Amino acid sequence: MSEKVILYEEDIRRAITRIAHEIVERNRGCEGLVLIGLLTRGVPLAKRLARSIAQFEEAEVPVGELDIGLYRDDLSLGVQPQIRHTEVPTDVKGKHVVLVDDVLYTGRSIRAAMDAIIDLGRPQFIQLAVLVDRGHRELPIRPDYVGKNVPTSRDEEVTVRLKEVDGRDEVAIIKVPAGEGNSLASNDSSREGAHHELSK
Repeated sequence: MSEKVILYEEDIRRAITRIAHEIVERNRGCEGLVLIGLLTRGVPLAKRLARSIAQFEEAEVPVGELDIGLYRDDLSLGVQPQIRHTEVPTDVKGKHVVLVDDVLYTGRSIRAAMDAIIDLGRPQFIQLAVLVDRGHRELPIRPDYVGKNVPTSRDEEVTVRLKEVDGRDEVAIIKVPAGEGNSLASNDSSREGAHHELSK
């Protein structure tokens, strides 16, 4: 497999800072704002966004983490979900919820995440922030905030590595030889070797 790094640590830092400003601007401040990261790498990204907002707004934005395992749309195909931890530190009813993920691909995991959020309460609205949008949508879902749009082919994987999980910050495109992909478990980014984006 060949790998090409397309974002380095400073690129990711700048993208986070820009998205943080865009979130505050669009929501006209931090009142009622909640950031919820999708496990795994969406969680540290959500925490970084909250820290960035705190630096220029002097406001603490609640950050939650969301497991979509039980909301996957491929469970009927026999896929066994890996159940992890969901923790949202505040009631989402009537709030401005921003879902945060590392890579957006087909949109199926985001649909599952929205179902999970609505089961917790009815937000005023749900927005989506992603570090990378790689295209190939299968559902009518689009991000409100994007770090970088990266055109890809189906035989490529976009892998996000973050210090909190992987020990370094970078985004890479990996060319996958034919026959090595897993259409059921493929995700936008590697997550402990098991991609959560359903067939994103």
